[in-house]
Amino acid sequence: MRVAILGDTHFPRRGSALPDAAVAECRRADLIVHTGDMADIGALRAVQAIGPPVVAVHGNADDARVRKALPATAEVQLPAGRHLGLVHNGGPEAGRLQRLRARFPECAVVVFGHSHIPLMARAEDCFMILNPGSATDRRRQPRHSMAVLTAPARGPLRVRFVDLDAGGADLPADLVRDAA
Repeated sequence: MRVAILGDTHFPRRGSALPDAAVAECRRADLIVHTGDMADIGALRAVQAIGPPVVAVHGNADDARVRKALPATAEVQLPAGRHLGLVHNGGPEAGRLQRLRARFPECAVVVFGHSHIPLMARAEDCFMILNPGSATDRRRQPRHSMAVLTAPARGPLRVRFVDLDAGGADLPADLVRDAA
């Protein structure tokens, strides 16, 4: 299973369309996950129109229609009995890995947004948290980004961060924060 992970698109303030490389990654996915702060219902409809099913949560910058349409948290079944948890704000960096594990005890991976900082942290038992960054609002980050999670029927989960400013190339490893 291939999961395209987006976050913090902030439409229409930060544009009205995803970069072409993000749309291409989403079209190749089996599922699109959005970590919130789409901002308006048009953004939700645009992501849904890409094709694969969408699971999303609302964020603090989402308008009332988005908040009504989306939950604050969600979980998705992955192959091999694994689950993905989804929330907008992962909270303060200190203790985040343990806190998200406690909040989503059945999950092998928890994705979150809010900071716009591409991040991945992995515990010794392979539980991981990740933030895809933002495809449209990089803030103080040097590149626009998203993530792709591959969940095979057997074997470990794999994560690829995508550099959308480089047309879909891998995001350089030094631009992905390791908060473990």
